[in-house]
Amino acid sequence: MKKQTPVDKKKRKGLIIVNTGNGKGKSTAAFGLALRAAGNKMNVFIMQFMKGKWKAGERKFLARLTPEIEVIPMGDGFTWDTQNPDQDRATARKAFEIAKEKLMSGKYQLVIFDEINYVLDYRFLPLEEFLQTLRDKPEMVHVACTGRNANEKLIAMADLVTEMRCIKHPFAEQGIPAQKGIEF
Repeated sequence: MKKQTPVDKKKRKGLIIVNTGNGKGKSTAAFGLALRAAGNKMNVFIMQFMKGKWKAGERKFLARLTPEIEVIPMGDGFTWDTQNPDQDRATARKAFEIAKEKLMSGKYQLVIFDEINYVLDYRFLPLEEFLQTLRDKPEMVHVACTGRNANEKLIAMADLVTEMRCIKHPFAEQGIPAQKGIEF
């Protein structure tokens, strides 16, 4: 285990947070972070890069929390939903441009790039462009990135990385499909 750095109680910066791994809970943890931030009177922006058409419970609830939390679902679904990589790249680009504008606007203290790790892993957006955007972000804005297969360069850049690991899954072990209120 690494030696802990002495705490400087005056030191503050916008953190880069990564939730990755093959277990469930990456987006859920980011949405919990959004609730915590909004509860502290912080403005939050969430771009959902994959879950555009899904009737996700979190989005229904978060819509009630305006103006503190703004959510835009832009995705066409996962690649197995569209089977159209050109469309997926175009949608990812459009979503990224909106999210980048929100990140740089100075209006939000937390910006969540939900499922961005998939977008980067599938090369729907250039990794270096995304990393440069994070380097250029306003100093005090926190950013959370979710999704499996987080890139090693993003992990190296991040201040906090959590890996969700699947131990047991109801679909894999029992054939139980996604449950309303749990997975969506």
